[in-house]
Amino acid sequence: MDYKETLHMPKTAFEMRGNLTKKEPGFQKRWQDEKLYEKMLERRKGAESFVLHDGPPYANGDIHLGHALNKVLKDVIVKSHFMEGYNTPYIPGWDTHGLPIETAVTKLGYDRKKMGIAEFRKICYDYALKQVANQKAGFLSLGSIGDYDHPYITLQKGFEKHQIEIFGKMAMKGLIYKGLKPVYWSPSSESALAEAEVEYKDVKSPTIYVKFAVKDGKGVLDTDCNFVIWTTTPWTIPANLGISVNPDFDYSLVDTEKGKLIMLSSMVEELCDKFEVEKRDVLKTFKGKEFEYITCTHPLYPERESLLMCGDHVTADAGTGCVHTAPGFGVDDFNIGMKYGLPVYCNVDAQGCMMDDVGEWLAGQYVEDANKTVTQKLDELGVLLKLQFITHSYPHDWRTKKPIIFRATTQWFASIDQIRDELLEQIHSVSWVPAWGEQRMHNMIADRNDWCISRQRAWGVPIPIIYGEDDTPIMDQAIFDHVAKLVGEYGSNVWFERDVKDLLPEGYTNEHSPNGIFRKETDTMDVWFDSGSSHTGAMMDRGLGYPADLYFEGSDQYRGWFNSSLIVGTAVHGKAPYKQVLSHGFVMDEKGVKMSKSQWNAVAPSEITKKYGADILRLWACSVDYQADVSMGQKILKQVSENYRKVRNTLRFLMANLDDQKFTAKDCVNFNELSELDQYILTELKDAVDFCRKAYNEYRFSDVVTYLTNLMTNELSAYYLDYTKDILYIEKEDAPVRRQVQTVLYNAVEVMTKLWAPILAHTCEEVNDYMHFDAESIHLTTFKDLELDFDVEKIKTDMEELFKVRKDVFKALENARAQGLIGKSLEAHVVLHVSDAQKEIMDRVLSNAAQWFIVSKVTFTTDELEQFEVCQVQVAKATGHVCPRCWNYTESDNEDGLCDRCNHVLHD
Repeated sequence: MDYKETLHMPKTAFEMRGNLTKKEPGFQKRWQDEKLYEKMLERRKGAESFVLHDGPPYANGDIHLGHALNKVLKDVIVKSHFMEGYNTPYIPGWDTHGLPIETAVTKLGYDRKKMGIAEFRKICYDYALKQVANQKAGFLSLGSIGDYDHPYITLQKGFEKHQIEIFGKMAMKGLIYKGLKPVYWSPSSESALAEAEVEYKDVKSPTIYVKFAVKDGKGVLDTDCNFVIWTTTPWTIPANLGISVNPDFDYSLVDTEKGKLIMLSSMVEELCDKFEVEKRDVLKTFKGKEFEYITCTHPLYPERESLLMCGDHVTADAGTGCVHTAPGFGVDDFNIGMKYGLPVYCNVDAQGCMMDDVGEWLAGQYVEDANKTVTQKLDELGVLLKLQFITHSYPHDWRTKKPIIFRATTQWFASIDQIRDELLEQIHSVSWVPAWGEQRMHNMIADRNDWCISRQRAWGVPIPIIYGEDDTPIMDQAIFDHVAKLVGEYGSNVWFERDVKDLLPEGYTNEHSPNGIFRKETDTMDVWFDSGSSHTGAMMDRGLGYPADLYFEGSDQYRGWFNSSLIVGTAVHGKAPYKQVLSHGFVMDEKGVKMSKSQWNAVAPSEITKKYGADILRLWACSVDYQADVSMGQKILKQVSENYRKVRNTLRFLMANLDDQKFTAKDCVNFNELSELDQYILTELKDAVDFCRKAYNEYRFSDVVTYLTNLMTNELSAYYLDYTKDILYIEKEDAPVRRQVQTVLYNAVEVMTKLWAPILAHTCEEVNDYMHFDAESIHLTTFKDLELDFDVEKIKTDMEELFKVRKDVFKALENARAQGLIGKSLEAHVVLHVSDAQKEIMDRVLSNAAQWFIVSKVTFTTDELEQFEVCQVQVAKATGHVCPRCWNYTESDNEDGLCDRCNHVLHD
């Protein structure tokens, strides 16, 4: 007889191979068609809300791995909080205005200067919506759930309306003003930039040391003396209006072959070596404050003067202590120039070219080319002391990747100074993860200048300012309200389509326009003002309240979205827009190089999902320490795939031993009727639930993955599922001992599936299709709450002692196998000499010790045996013959050599 047919072998239609790439699109379509997101909201109606406010990605191009990491982790956060019992509205957003879309549309052949701004903006609008649709498909392919049918998009009329209203509120509070200041200026974009739009790269630059001859020494210095300045931007020398010194530093007048030079006393030797002069006689020492109001002759333009000024911004760590000052090209320069009444002189145009007033010899040259021309001119005039080249960090436009300059232009600003203390107070009230985020944000706000919010672009939300005929910007609530209403009805293009009179309230008059003549601002708002308004334009507008529970983005957003949202939110609502801020790092390749298209090392999320499946990408995102920079590559994907395989196969084995899913919740045995061995696994499952729920709430997703993987690999696969096969396969189908084990397995599948569900979203939905934990979706459930009313601690203590004995037995079996005494463990007869306490636990807990040790026979003795760590063990070859059904050794004489148990199962 073939006794294999009498065994209850594992059986399930749940496949061993995931085939994720084929199955996942079906789940995603089902979730969309059956409106899973809406059902999630309905299930949690009236429950406490947890609002993760989505930071809007820029709608241009396919999603990249950074997007995928961010969106997957957000989805895990939303799903895990839903399963914790929260109502979790999640509205995805997109940022759609600004230069990248303008540039993309221009590359398609549209010229905004020829076709008109309003028409060009319509093309940008349509292009942006196509990009949103493309990225939406990418995010849905990751298994992300949210209100994707009703996202917030910064080009939507309602969003723009709120943005205009926010601008108006800030303006009426005196927080918006127009001023002439040096700002980050991108010649390649022909626009001002915000700090968040600037990145730094190492560049090689000329550094020059130049003599400025004293013109009026104010009785302190003679006219044969020279101040030595140092700069890495020779092109700014034509705009020099002053020299700054530190009032408290010591300066020396040094007589050299190249003239009498004034420099920091502490750097005389170093600088004289640099200037290659032998003679270096110190004639006199001064305090910097003694030089105040001395004037020098500009070396390039003798008719101009350069004023000596005292400033604390002058340091002694580089240069000469005499700082070349051009108020039109630097913040410190501007500030000290204002203090001393210097004009803000800017001689560089929007394209970064020198203007006509610099002279024919220089006019029209781009600033980088001007560096060489200016240096040569200074050398010809005999005032160049030294030219060197240094490599240093220099600001670049983050979009065009080209160098930028500081350039004084008339721009619109949002005041940081007026609300700085409030901002710093709000930063302190927020929970930051990682904790260093608080100090990082504090430093950024503490050191931040007023925010330049105007851009010289066509595609953006207009700065809603109307000017009177005397050129006064009119700050009037009636205008802001009327423009906001128009934008809400027609969209922001109305500003560009209509004449200024049609943008004003009917019959509007103003003292600054006695003749009723007005003009409108042509600049648009910084896109960071767009996204920085999303807490109002999306979150509050959709009834989600204020502040959000969580903002979660990449670590670059401390100077971006976290920053702008804090400023706008605090300015308008008086408090930060978030209770907690969480950040993640960048995605690197396996060599630790940041992924980028230019490096040819970028892996597209679609490549991964099409080859491995979205659940593999999700598992990767939750396996890494995402709060730091993370790595991705083929080797890593293979490791993650292997881990996934183990998880899936463990779930499959658990399910397969539930009689092809015929064993259901109603068949489960009361937990108090289970053996202590079975109850122990339930305690492990309860610990897993407690640990993972806490880890999910603290965003420690890699801890969830590690904990669950170890539990499935060690406690379940290597331990419990190993020895209980003898029960599951051999006993009668409805035997109480088998039903007890199946009760544990059923609960293990439910616990594990629900704990894995936020991460392995598709796989756990597939499990639910077989197990029916929820009639519709695993993502509509809560985490399994195991109620254990037996003595958990006593069971853990007992099992701790038993595992020590088991370890010794397994070591003895290993030794016996190495000596050739036995092959498989079922060939063994184990003899044990244990303590009375150990014997008491074994007698009480182990109804079948041989089965638990996976051997054919266990006997106890008081004889002295080989000592192991906690007990004495002897392994002998089991006597008798092998039962043809269960493979245990037996000495019974039943028909066909069956052991007594198998004979009973088959014939009673």
